[in-house]
Amino acid sequence: LLIASKYEEIYPPELHDLVYICDRAYSKNEILEMEEVVLKSLEYQITIPSAHAFLVRYLKAAHADKKIVQLACYILDGTLQSYNLLHYLPSQLAAAAVFIARRCVGRNSWSPTLLKYAVYCEEEVVPVARAVLAEKSSASPELRAVNKKYTSSRYGQVANTTLVCDF
Repeated sequence: LLIASKYEEIYPPELHDLVYICDRAYSKNEILEMEEVVLKSLEYQITIPSAHAFLVRYLKAAHADKKIVQLACYILDGTLQSYNLLHYLPSQLAAAAVFIARRCVGRNSWSPTLLKYAVYCEEEVVPVARAVLAEKSSASPELRAVNKKYTSSRYGQVANTTLVCDF
């Protein structure tokens, strides 16, 4: 609880609060010692890189404008609802989202800068992008939350954009 709250909360509970919560079953020292044991056993790796973290990096490398950013976020958010895309790495899904978004606005699909930062060449991204678009087109009509979100003007109404699949 202490590790999770330190990671997620702006104002994590103080140690004496945790002692109180566990009805004084553990002292402050015991809680701190266990925190150290857990962190060491995890080798201090308490997070994994998400697709969104890769997306932010790739969009910066792509010198993306607001439209590309919104489109790529829309495409990537849609992948979260697809079980069939789970076998792709988060970095691959982010690369595919950028690739599709750039195609949709008429920019070059991939650039030398993206190649450098994503470490994927265009030929490696294309099959993933095809799979993402295939899943998007076959998505269940009940899963409308992402489309609804990105149809609003706050997100540039990018859900109304026709996604290009001519590759």
